Amino acid sequence: MLKNKKLFTLFLLSIITSLVLAACSSNNGNNNASKDEDGAGDAPTEETSYTVEHAMGTATIEGTPKKVVILTNEGTEALLAMGITPVGAVQSWLGDPWYEHIADQMEGVEVVGTESAVNLEVIAALQPDLIIGNKIRQEDVYEQLNAIAPTVFAEALRGNWKENFELYAKALNKVEEGEKVIAEYDARIKGISEELGDKLEQEVSMVRFTAGDVRIYHKDSFSGVILEQLGFARPESQDVDDFAEMNTTKERIPAMDGDILFHFSYETGDGEASKVKEEWLKDPLFQNLEVVKAGNVHEVSDPIWNTAGGVLAANMMLDDIEKFFLD
Repeated sequence: MLKNKKLFTLFLLSIITSLVLAACSSNNGNNNASKDEDGAGDAPTEETSYTVEHAMGTATIEGTPKKVVILTNEGTEALLAMGITPVGAVQSWLGDPWYEHIADQMEGVEVVGTESAVNLEVIAALQPDLIIGNKIRQEDVYEQLNAIAPTVFAEALRGNWKENFELYAKALNKVEEGEKVIAEYDARIKGISEELGDKLEQEVSMVRFTAGDVRIYHKDSFSGVILEQLGFARPESQDVDDFAEMNTTKERIPAMDGDILFHFSYETGDGEASKVKEEWLKDPLFQNLEVVKAGNVHEVSDPIWNTAGGVLAANMMLDDIEKFFLD
């Protein structure tokens, strides 16, 4: 098995090398074709290189990248927010192949696998000049990716999208554009928070249903961070600086209570998550919650409140907050 694995790795690297060499030959051919008859040609365009410190070391990038491959869902939203359409991106966790809220901006973008299983051959064929990924998701293929093009990895996937966003802006040579996106978001958070006023004292509860797991979300989740930024109160059991209570049992349903409860479901199309949701929502323990009796239970979008995890989804979650609390 070990010998076969080594042979497969060598075979895969040889394919990538061939594609990279072919791209170089193609570029040389284009350069030769642009020369004048006397062979002088146009003067080369001088572009400044820059370095970016990231989770796997230091990347040196020539000029401003024009052909970018992005390997996380939240990273895709970062690129779009800065006005960049990637040449390749990993498929959205939900959607065919993209989330509904970004589909119209992703026309012509090549699918390069999923966050958990990227397709190296497809990436190499796109001849990118920058690849952006994540250490948690793709550490095992970093060397292969970096052989294709300069590759920048974020350290982790956290609830606060802004941490990775700032790295992406540096890698893209779009620091000013990135700062503008963050400034506009921060201004919106401040404005909505001020408008909410005393409504922020309401304790917001969040629950997620999947086919095999029910979770009560805490403060270090995507939506939990946004609620914290706005200044909302949380039920005591959810006012915790970690991600979520996972594999929740029905005995823990009382911990879901609050002044208002939002729930979302990771529904892949087979109906299984929806079955779990319906079972739990009809459970006598759930029906006995004060938030249910008060009629303050609302279903929201899983991609927007959780799965997409990027700046576009964050702003759309703020749209929902305004609708539920300020309209």
